[in-house]
Amino acid sequence: MVIKVWLGEWWRARRAAPRRDEGMTTSEYAIGTIAAAAFAAVLYKIVTSETVSGALESMIGKALDAPF
Repeated sequence: MVIKVWLGEWWRARRAAPRRDEGMTTSEYAIGTIAAAAFAAVLYKIVTSETVSGALESMIGKALDAPF
């Protein structure tokens, strides 16, 4: 009887083992951090390009020269 109980507990533990999420949050944070850094790099390249930079300068110039 003791062996049967022990085997039942052992099998329950083996079936539950793949369901544990240990370490998942660390990998999720790492992927999120990499994605945010990549997005920031792409955004930086877009904003510092000549086309966008010229458009921003033009928009700021028009805003400063607007009559009140």
